[in-house]
Amino acid sequence: MSTEQRAGDELLVEGLRLRSREAVLAHAEALILQAWRSFDQARPGQPAVDERVRAMLLEALPEEPSDPRGALDAAALVLDESVAQSRPRFFAYVGSSGLEIGVLGDALMASHDVNVAVAAGGAGLLERQVVGWVSDFVGFGARDGLLASGGMVSNLTALAAARERAAPGVRHLGVRDRRLTLVCSAEAHYSVHRAAEVLGIGSDNVRLVHVDAQHRIDVRACAQLLEADRVAGALAVAVVATAGTTLTGAVDDLASIADLCGDRGVWLHVDGAYGLPAAAAPSVRDLFAGLGRADSATVDAHKWMFVPKACSVLLMRDPLSLRAAFEHRESYMPLVDGEDAHPVDSTLEYSRPLRALKLWLAFRVHGAGALRAAIERNLGQARLLARLLEEHPRFELCHQPQLSTVCFRHRPSSKVNLEDHHRRLVPAIQLDGRIFLAGALTGGSSCLRACFVNFRTIDDDVRAIVEVVDEVGQRLAEAGSNSPAGPSAR
Repeated sequence: MSTEQRAGDELLVEGLRLRSREAVLAHAEALILQAWRSFDQARPGQPAVDERVRAMLLEALPEEPSDPRGALDAAALVLDESVAQSRPRFFAYVGSSGLEIGVLGDALMASHDVNVAVAAGGAGLLERQVVGWVSDFVGFGARDGLLASGGMVSNLTALAAARERAAPGVRHLGVRDRRLTLVCSAEAHYSVHRAAEVLGIGSDNVRLVHVDAQHRIDVRACAQLLEADRVAGALAVAVVATAGTTLTGAVDDLASIADLCGDRGVWLHVDGAYGLPAAAAPSVRDLFAGLGRADSATVDAHKWMFVPKACSVLLMRDPLSLRAAFEHRESYMPLVDGEDAHPVDSTLEYSRPLRALKLWLAFRVHGAGALRAAIERNLGQARLLARLLEEHPRFELCHQPQLSTVCFRHRPSSKVNLEDHHRRLVPAIQLDGRIFLAGALTGGSSCLRACFVNFRTIDDDVRAIVEVVDEVGQRLAEAGSNSPAGPSAR
C-alpha cells in the first residue's frame, strides 16, 4: 500500500473516530450521573416536550459533523422530557428500573459489540452461566436456555420448539391440513396470540380458558377443553401457564397444570416474563410450586430483576428441542473443528448482543440476596397499597394482590358515572405528573392499575398513589358534577 493510500485510509477512519474521546466520555459520565441522581427521588411533575426539542426533532438529515458534547446534551434533554420508567413513581404497565450497574454493562457490551449468534469465546460461556444462575434463582431446575430481546421473542422461541415436538417436521412441511392449538388462560399475555400467528397455528386456534375468582386458569376447564379438542382431532402444541399475569399478577396453579400436561404428553410453557422472579421470594415462593416440571419458562430480567431493557431469559428443560426447531447449515457459516452447532442453531436471532452481561454484573456486584430483598420489598408495597385502599372510603380494591400488581377504582364523593370518571382520570393523573399510572379493565369495568417492580420505590411513593389519585379524582368529579349536563350516577 502506498503512502498516499495509507493516508487516505487513515483519514476515512478518523472521520468516524470520536475526537477528544476522554473529554467526551467524561461529559457522558456527568450526564449519566445527573440522570441517576434525578431518579433517586420522585420529582414534582413530568416536563412537557418543549418547543426547542420539537423543532430539533423536525430538523433535516445532518450532513456535517457537530460537537459530540452538544449532541449528547441534546439527547439528554430529549430523554429528560420523555417518560422514564426508572423513576420511583412510575407504576404503569410492568416497567424497568435501569439498574445502574446494568447501564454500565450495556455500555461495555456495546463497546465490544460481541455477537453471540456464533461462537464468541468467553461471551458464550458468560451467557450460559447467567442462564444457569437465573434457573437457580427462580428454582427451574434445568440450567439450559438462552437470552432474547423480550418476553415476546422468548415465548415465540419456546413455542416453536413445542410445535416441532408436537408435529415433527412442521418447520419444513408446514401445518398443512392439521389443526394445531395453543391453550392458555383468558388473561394470558397477547404474545401467545402473536406467537400462534407467526408459527402458523393461527390466533383463532388459541384456546382461551376462563379464570377462577383469583384470576388463575381454571384447571378443570382446561382439562375438559384439551380432551374435547383431542376428540375433535386437534393437536395441542402447548399449554401456556402464566406466572404473574399482566393484569392482576395472578399465578396459575403450575403443579396442577403440570399434572395435566404430563398425563397427556403436552408441552408446558410458563410465561413468567413479569412474575417469575418472585419465585425467589420466600413470602410467595409456594405460589410457583410445579415450576420444576415445566418444559420451558420465560423471565424478563428487565422487568423484576431491575436491569435495563432488553434482557429476557428463556429457560429450557431439553436444550436439544431448540436445535430441533432452529438448527440449519449454511455455506456462509461453516462449523469449525470441535463444533457441532452454532448458538444461532437454537434461536431466531442472527444478531445477538451479549444481553447477559448486565445481568451477570448485577448478580456479581449486588448478589442474589439484594435482588431477592428488593423483590420482597415490592411485594410488601403492593400489600401496603391494598391496605390503604381498603381503609379509604373513596376507593375500591378490585382484588387482593398475589404479587406486586394492584387494580383499584376511585369512587368520588360526587355522583358520577364511574366508567367515564376512570376514562378521564387516567390521562388527568398522567398530566398531573406526580405519579404515573395506567388504566385497565377488570371484570369488564374500567379501573386503575399499579405495578411495583422498581427497586427505587419507597413506601412514601406508595402512599402518594392514594393521595394523588384522590385529589385529582375529586377535582375531576366536582368539575363534572358542576357542569350543565351533570353526569349521571352509576
